[in-house]
Amino acid sequence: MKKIAFYDAKAYDKVWFDQWNEGRFKIKYLEHKLTEDTALMAKGYDAVCAFVNDQLDRTVIDLLYEQGIRAVALRCTGYNNVDLDAAEGKLAVYRVPAYSPYAVAEHAIALLQTLNRKIHRAYIRTRDYNFSLERLIGSDLNGKTVGVIGTGKIGKVFIKICEGFGMRVLAYDPYPAADLNVEYVSLEQLLEESDIISMHCPLTRESYHMINADTLAKMKNSAILINTSRGALVNSKDLADALEDGQIAGACLDVYEEETDMFFEDQSDQVRKDEILVKLISLPNVIVTSHQAYLTHEALSNIAKTSLDNLEAFFEGRECENIIRKSEF
Repeated sequence: MKKIAFYDAKAYDKVWFDQWNEGRFKIKYLEHKLTEDTALMAKGYDAVCAFVNDQLDRTVIDLLYEQGIRAVALRCTGYNNVDLDAAEGKLAVYRVPAYSPYAVAEHAIALLQTLNRKIHRAYIRTRDYNFSLERLIGSDLNGKTVGVIGTGKIGKVFIKICEGFGMRVLAYDPYPAADLNVEYVSLEQLLEESDIISMHCPLTRESYHMINADTLAKMKNSAILINTSRGALVNSKDLADALEDGQIAGACLDVYEEETDMFFEDQSDQVRKDEILVKLISLPNVIVTSHQAYLTHEALSNIAKTSLDNLEAFFEGRECENIIRKSEF
């Protein structure tokens, strides 16, 4: 039986991977993230299963390869944490391209409505029997313009939801979807005309810090930015400055560019904290969740099943469409 070293394991991961494993593999659940220091824990295993904040740079890939690891199953869609140049010819890298676009799109809307309608403030107030409506005024979404950056599976679902609210939709994507009836515009036009801007694109060299001081300056003062994709799409310092200066109205963030050592863990007793994240969380016009947009029963089930199927295909020598080929990206 093939053995899998499963890094950064959480209780909710184990439930679904154990359910879908059905005796196919022997899985060792490790609480540690995959790093240069923990890569040696994979010694004696045949493959590793990694997540979004696990480290798969050249050093780690070489360490895994030296220990006989030949496959990595990413239990996520994005692969910006993988050095594909280093992996080529050494490790087969698989991903889960679609686990539940509904989960992420619906969370983006939940964040937007929480901030827009001040749900978080109302919840805290009523817990203290404060039923005042002062400073709880929001805005109708109907009739507003939403700009969607990235029109893949998640972006399409998000657009459909926004259309249900009666919103005008603008879209930007270097590779427009032929099957999507939406108004594609330049990034500049989208930033200038949108009341809400939601990011649903992958993190690449081209998209790194695409939201920065210059692009923030093009947005309306009343604009709200939503990011449920990857933290490094946004220059966090520039965003914090823009929010503090009233350059834009608010931000809904499920990801953060320096989240690796913080998100998914309880940091409540830590004294030293990321100064920019502290500022963002302290602002009344910001909602932050800890990379939980994907966290639904349906998504977790699909992630587990697809990850295990990917590994089964590798060990049986079968073709698998979920393998990441450097030449294709």
